[in-house]
Amino acid sequence: MLDNWVVMPTCLPTVLRRCPACASERFRANGKFRVNAHHKLLDAWLLVLCTACGETAKLTVLERMNVRSIRPELLDRMHDNDPGLAAELLQDPLVRRRNRIALDWDNAWRLDTGGSDHLDHEVIDISVRNAARIPVRPVRLIAEGCGLSRAEVERLIAEGNLVSAVRLGGKLSGAFTFTLKR
Repeated sequence: MLDNWVVMPTCLPTVLRRCPACASERFRANGKFRVNAHHKLLDAWLLVLCTACGETAKLTVLERMNVRSIRPELLDRMHDNDPGLAAELLQDPLVRRRNRIALDWDNAWRLDTGGSDHLDHEVIDISVRNAARIPVRPVRLIAEGCGLSRAEVERLIAEGNLVSAVRLGGKLSGAFTFTLKR
């Protein structure tokens, strides 16, 4: 039987970028946007606050875009300060590259195992899905979901009792499956 686990975001990730006011490198997004019009052209920014000094920084979302080329629902979501839109934009590789930022997902996600009660079986197959592009360490997920230590998970991998089609070392942000033999 295949169990399904989901990595769920619990809040917006920390934005890693140097603060010009205090040299801190951590900002928090609160889902607020600023939209500025220049005749028929629009600029839009996602506002982030420095965790050390509270300085506001702007992450460029739209730059000199013709008003007619912007979807009305996108504009409405920005005017409404939609936190879901902020989460989508922070995960957008183009927005991250344009603003030269990285994201820190520490303490911003949780693992939903769906109350897996098959963990006592001899062999279990588990599919892990990511609800957002959250880079996580599979070894940590497996340890948390199965109630094992990370060292035990590493030992099971070395012994061949924990197998997957993907490399379980490092970080993954996509879906993967694994089989655990006890």
